[in-house]
Amino acid sequence: MDQKETSQYNSNPDNAIRDQVRYRTAVRTAIVAGLFSAIVCVLLLSNHFRTSFSGPLESEELVRLKTLLLENTKDENLKNRIRELDSHLRNEYFQRQNYSRWGSYLLIGGIIIFLISVAKAIGYRKIFSAPQSIFNYQIATERNANLAFRSVIIMIAVLGAVTLLTITSSQNLTFTAGVEPEQITNIWPRFRGPDGLGISTYKNIPTRWNGSTGENILWKTKIPLPGENSPIIWGNKIFLTGANEKKREVYCLDAESGKLLWQKAVPTLPQAASEPPDVMEDTGFAAPTAVTDGQRIYAIFANGDVICLNFTGKIIWAGNLGIPDSIYGYATSLVMYQNLLIIKYDQATDEDGLSKLLALEGSSGKTVWEVKRPVANSWSTPIIINADTPEKARLITCADPLVIAYAPDTGAEIWRVKCMYGDVAPSPVYANGLVYVIRPNEELIAIRTNGHNDVTDSHIAWRGEEGIPDIASPLTNGKIVLLLSGGLITCYDAENGTHLWEKELEMDFNASPSLVGNRIYLMNTKGIMLIIEAGREFREITKCPLGENVNACPAFADGRIYLRGKKHLFCISEK
Repeated sequence: MDQKETSQYNSNPDNAIRDQVRYRTAVRTAIVAGLFSAIVCVLLLSNHFRTSFSGPLESEELVRLKTLLLENTKDENLKNRIRELDSHLRNEYFQRQNYSRWGSYLLIGGIIIFLISVAKAIGYRKIFSAPQSIFNYQIATERNANLAFRSVIIMIAVLGAVTLLTITSSQNLTFTAGVEPEQITNIWPRFRGPDGLGISTYKNIPTRWNGSTGENILWKTKIPLPGENSPIIWGNKIFLTGANEKKREVYCLDAESGKLLWQKAVPTLPQAASEPPDVMEDTGFAAPTAVTDGQRIYAIFANGDVICLNFTGKIIWAGNLGIPDSIYGYATSLVMYQNLLIIKYDQATDEDGLSKLLALEGSSGKTVWEVKRPVANSWSTPIIINADTPEKARLITCADPLVIAYAPDTGAEIWRVKCMYGDVAPSPVYANGLVYVIRPNEELIAIRTNGHNDVTDSHIAWRGEEGIPDIASPLTNGKIVLLLSGGLITCYDAENGTHLWEKELEMDFNASPSLVGNRIYLMNTKGIMLIIEAGREFREITKCPLGENVNACPAFADGRIYLRGKKHLFCISEK
């Protein structure tokens, strides 16, 4: 310290006290920030190794339960235990990923504070060159330094607590959204249910109702705008969409009362075309079914608008993919895989090169991957098979001329079969290692799913040519495959393709069939639900009239069916 600075400190000792307080505070803050950063770094490394060496479903207990299920295929309690454990393992895996992200933010913040504190301490180091008289104020200096240090500790503690609270809240929202793990089966999050197969996890579903008399109609609610999409369910909330030439909306209803909790209009997006798309009357402007991941709802409309909202109706993000070149109007429903929103955007012809498959990050709408598809416009919705085994998970898509299986996490093509033709609307289904697809009006095709590259000549297990639909998707329980074509019901043996039976009815079906235990629910266009046995011969159980025309597929919950008619959403429950 030069004579001028020494004179300054002698004449005003408070300056020296202030600098000494700052020095000690900076040193202590650097120590605390360094220790804090070291602890966070150790925790992040530990979490990294746990995540790297244990996949979301690598569990000896899960393997054991699945092995038991092979021996006890009808044990519903065992199935529920597997679902609960599967949900728990997924939650734990993605919580660790979320923990890593927020931990990284904390580590960066701690390092920044450490570096700033070190720099400040070096700057105030000159205090120790001050005259001895300055240190006569040692007591005041220690008191002020301790007070400043306590303030820093409190600030870091508050920051850590707020961050931990944010992490915990984010985890709970993302993976449970108010639904406890033991209730995770009480969801119907996408078109045709959890796996897209039209199979209810509940058996206590009503078999008797009448919309005209009100028998077993718990409630019905008018939906503001029309739409051919089906309802989806998460917990005590039901979501669906509606649209016309000018407006597009998303709706949330209370599952208990049918009350419309909120409706949110899609804003006019700068990328969207000013003119509405040309659509068939039967397709409309809101044919695709929405999807939910338990925290957010995702919807897509005929003009290419895609929107994401949270459970209170707040818009998280929105965008437009452009009006697809589709001769009937866009109708493919959305699919979720982990945190990815998957959109099959097929259009034009296979030679035009306009069709694509893309995955968006659910929380932000950012494109994670996108691949071109050498196919024509289609209306079928993909399914994901083996979703509980990431390395074997496959996204199955159908469009003229190909059935293609992709890796849902990367979009990489795994295998393809050239067997499609025409306007492909029916979606695929899966059971026991076979995917069943529809070549409209021509063939039912069973494909083995363990192939690679082009397996057209090697992996088609069998074909059927009777009763082939052009709209309704097939249904299988692994023993039979059931088809709906106009008013004709056709049943095949799922293993070898033997034609078992067919039944001609004076009905017309657009909605795909659903399975509840050993009963099959068939909703015709006039709103009459035909319930039959899921067996190797036709046996009718009952018919239930809704009193309103229906094209959408039903959604199932504990003891309830939710049916969307042309104007209303109905809740059916035996009183």
